[in-house]
Amino acid sequence: MEVVLALMTGILYAAGIYLMLRRSFVKLIIGMILLGNGANLLIFLLGRIAKGKPPIIPEGLKSMADAYADPVPQALILTAIVISFGLQSFAIILMKRAYSVSQTDDLDEIHISEREEI
Repeated sequence: MEVVLALMTGILYAAGIYLMLRRSFVKLIIGMILLGNGANLLIFLLGRIAKGKPPIIPEGLKSMADAYADPVPQALILTAIVISFGLQSFAIILMKRAYSVSQTDDLDEIHISEREEI
């Protein structure tokens, strides 16, 4: 299971970077979303997958004897999901505004039109 998730992380990173290198603003945002999801999956994998093992120390013990689910990566991923949602919302609104002003989503044409105005 971990090998499949590791491969999926690599695929998400590769697709995200590929899309971020395109000239379209929409592809840039989609690439950013894929890269963020790949990072979340990587953090999840680093916390080790322990199915059905709660992070609770049984009464009478001072430390965990068996495998347990680490709650820190899960909390980090939840925080990262909320932050990435805010960033995605901002980027979509920014893209909408840039498109309404320049009538294109090509990043090179947006940059050229800025030079002509100056």
